[in-house]
Amino acid sequence: MYDHFLIPVDGSDEATHAARCGLELARAFDATVDVLYVVERRTLRLTETAAERERLRERGEEALAGIEELASELGHPVTTELTEGKPAVRIGEYAAERNADLVVIGRQGTTGLGKRLLGGVTEGVLYSSDVPVFVVPDGEPTVELDYARILVPTDGSENAEAATPYGAAVARNYGSEVHVLNVVDLQAAGGAFSAGGLEREFVERLEAEGREAVERVADEVADADPDLAVHTAVERTTSFEGAAAGVREYVAENDVDLVVMGSRGRSNLGRGLLGSVASTVLRTVDVPVLVVKRAS
Repeated sequence: MYDHFLIPVDGSDEATHAARCGLELARAFDATVDVLYVVERRTLRLTETAAERERLRERGEEALAGIEELASELGHPVTTELTEGKPAVRIGEYAAERNADLVVIGRQGTTGLGKRLLGGVTEGVLYSSDVPVFVVPDGEPTVELDYARILVPTDGSENAEAATPYGAAVARNYGSEVHVLNVVDLQAAGGAFSAGGLEREFVERLEAEGREAVERVADEVADADPDLAVHTAVERTTSFEGAAAGVREYVAENDVDLVVMGSRGRSNLGRGLLGSVASTVLRTVDVPVLVVKRAS
């Protein structure tokens, strides 16, 4: 499951921090690592001289050399490659070509516009890649993460529960506590009633369904490793941000180190789209998020 990592870099501090996190995770799983730098073809077309084009490639080689040095410091070998194309597309293609089973990427890179935005390349990879994507937010590069507490949110759908084995595998490797959460979105549920708010019986039924969902995931984690400590929770939220707000609050209140979640839930019907809950969680939590798509 975690045998071959792909780490795309762009020379930014954010990408270097993500690469460090990826290398440490790869070392824990004894996984092989490819490091990729994509020279954007559109930028190449804007150059006027061979010297300008060569300088773009040199920047890529310098970025790769920096990650090679980092990998050497951490004692984990890597393979590097410089290529050309549209970065998000090329990263997805390369992951498929190399049979990577995890892409590790920063939340934003050189084109990121703000702390709470996903970088364009990162978002493109999340939308297009069928390989699980481990998104690393900005952070202190010297901090080594231990993933003592892992959160697996679920809404009971197959899409959401596709993430369970991936969370269990990290927990088994690190001896982590696993927290399984269902968030009852009262704002969304309110759409079922035209007036008068939510009936108590309706909310109780939603919570009962949530308990069934978290227990199902908890059982799967226990089957993977009976020694793992598993905690379950069903929480209500009235936020207009929906279930993502409940996930964010749970992460903060329980010192969660990693969120492992499906890319889409019950409400997202587009096959190639990133679900609204996953998208909002990625933008608003300050811990890594591993996004997993259900095999089609």
